[in-house]
Amino acid sequence: MMSTTPAKPLNVVIVGAGIGGLTTAVALRQAGHRVQVFEASENKAEIGAGVGLQPNSLRAVLSLGVKQENLRGFEWNGLAVFDAATGERTRDSQPSNSDSLQRQGLTSRGCHRADVYNELRRLATDEEDKRGPPVEIHLGFKVTSCDPTAGTIELANGRVIKGDLVIGGDGVHSIIRESVLGNVVPAEPSGWAVYRCTFDASSLGNGSEIDWVLNNATNVRMMTGPFSELIIYPIRDKTLVNFAAFHPDAERDHTQPLARVVSKETVFADFAHYDPLFMRFFDLPLVTQIVDWKLRTLPVLPTWIKDRAVIIGDAAHAMLPLLASGAAMAIEEGVALGILFPLGSTPEQVPARLEAFQALRKERGDWVSTQSTAQIQRENRNEIAARLRPIVEYDVVQATREYLKTAGVVP
Repeated sequence: MMSTTPAKPLNVVIVGAGIGGLTTAVALRQAGHRVQVFEASENKAEIGAGVGLQPNSLRAVLSLGVKQENLRGFEWNGLAVFDAATGERTRDSQPSNSDSLQRQGLTSRGCHRADVYNELRRLATDEEDKRGPPVEIHLGFKVTSCDPTAGTIELANGRVIKGDLVIGGDGVHSIIRESVLGNVVPAEPSGWAVYRCTFDASSLGNGSEIDWVLNNATNVRMMTGPFSELIIYPIRDKTLVNFAAFHPDAERDHTQPLARVVSKETVFADFAHYDPLFMRFFDLPLVTQIVDWKLRTLPVLPTWIKDRAVIIGDAAHAMLPLLASGAAMAIEEGVALGILFPLGSTPEQVPARLEAFQALRKERGDWVSTQSTAQIQRENRNEIAARLRPIVEYDVVQATREYLKTAGVVP
């Protein structure tokens, strides 16, 4: 006789409320589980910078019910490439999207991180969605340790939280990574940093020398000498301009802060060898402060999992943002976890399902991280479209469902 006992949800604990953590929370909530998210920041928000959603990550968030209009993204029709020294527009690079992706409406978009974050938070907490209880997001709760075998985390106030599944989406300084690996593996300085800020674009479109930024994502690079470049594109319905300036960074101390506020004169000094045209963006009103972000990377880790705990995103594979795929990998991993843990998954099955997650995801995450670091080499930057193709054409929903069919994992 078939049992009519309703399937019990898992108790899921997620550490970190960034884009990766919230994507995972939405996916597991929609699978029917009870999800709690613990975030150290008192007022968590993804502010001050753009994020690229390429077809693979766009497809993934749309599968969760994200509304494209709420992302207010700028569709990239290609990349305008300029010679930094001369100001000459050397070529227009075609998008890496296939015709099939474009027919599906899956084209790359530049978005404000806060718009992506707010849309994911809407899905996480929407009380009208009956597929699972609303996600509980706890801000200002610092996690100090994790016991992967017991499935527990300990907070700075001494409180212990028990879960069936613990997910570390807690970034480059991950506490969960240390617990999974059994030792400290810090994200090391890469030797590179990026100045990031956003400008008010309301004065553009009236004959300015930099109006071209409203029509293309723009790459400005030095054709000779050491690597440095600008990535510039509009966001939030073209009302803002996202500005990212990559430059060498001699600081090699991983204990130093990841970010510091700098003046525009600091940026000018580091980019004095660029044509003055590209500093004209600083004539626009700044919407955010200019922040110098130290870029940290992780080596390929021996594992992402231990018993009931798993790490995702920057906690597992912090990478350079030169293929615009750091957030994309975290998004893919969150969606995959939602499929690999359907309602009815039992606490006893958690370690085996995490083994399946690692078998499916780790090789891809490590490969994308390695490819992103390789973009520092000039010859690799010239082949970026070809290197992006296997990244952007990936369908995480289809790949995960096919894996379930072939790997012997009970769906």
